Amino acid sequence: MAQELATTNKFQVVLYSEAVQNRFTEILDKGAASFVSALLSIYNGNPQLQKCSTRSILGAAGLAATVKLPLNPSFGFAYIVPYGAEAQFQIGWKGLVQLAHRTGQYVAMTTKTVFEGEIKEFDFLTELPIRGEKISDKIVGYLAYFKLANGFEKCLYMTVEEIRTHAQNFSKSYSYDLKSGKKSSVWSSNFDAMAKKTVLKLLLGKWGIVSVEMQQVMQADQSVVDKNTFTYADNGGKSVEREPLEVSDAEMPAEIIDAETGEVLEPEEN
Repeated sequence: MAQELATTNKFQVVLYSEAVQNRFTEILDKGAASFVSALLSIYNGNPQLQKCSTRSILGAAGLAATVKLPLNPSFGFAYIVPYGAEAQFQIGWKGLVQLAHRTGQYVAMTTKTVFEGEIKEFDFLTELPIRGEKISDKIVGYLAYFKLANGFEKCLYMTVEEIRTHAQNFSKSYSYDLKSGKKSSVWSSNFDAMAKKTVLKLLLGKWGIVSVEMQQVMQADQSVVDKNTFTYADNGGKSVEREPLEVSDAEMPAEIIDAETGEVLEPEEN
């Protein structure tokens, strides 16, 4: 208990240091205090997150703040997910919907679980589903749909098997879970929500109108957010270069703060 308290205190010292507070205030203005309070609550309530580097936690939090997505888990917009010693940023399907609506281009959008019998067939030309009648509680797939203000509409349907294959290809921890019978990954603990997000994300990425915010959030999904890169620890550790937003979370000064005292040290060279 003493060790956990000491760790928590170190993170709290960094989080409430002048440099970090100023950065969140610059991004969120009057909303900074509630965002930081929620972040500390999330940290204190997650022993696995307490094992992650402060830099990776603040990187994920900084990105969420920049695109104005709250981290409160009950909202389901965005999450900070521990993966070993690093914390990953993760967008929720509700966060994708929120960012899409901000563009002003969408008049309808949904992503849903499909039960056996609910889809009779798909229209040959439009590829839109023709509704049937639910005949059981068996989940057979997931569907995402949107309609733009100009009348264009599109949907994407994936079977449970297709979703599971996708998850195995992009999540080493989920593949491990399937082989070992464990539930260590977010795919194992919350398959339904991850499946809904996946089908919506793929649909928007291929057919939707996406803002700069949406592009970066979709690229950052399930990555460790660093100053210049997104690193996908659960997908082989590969990294891609990132482009900062207008108000860049890349400048969150976690790496130049003493975790013991909160003192701002000399900044790193560019």
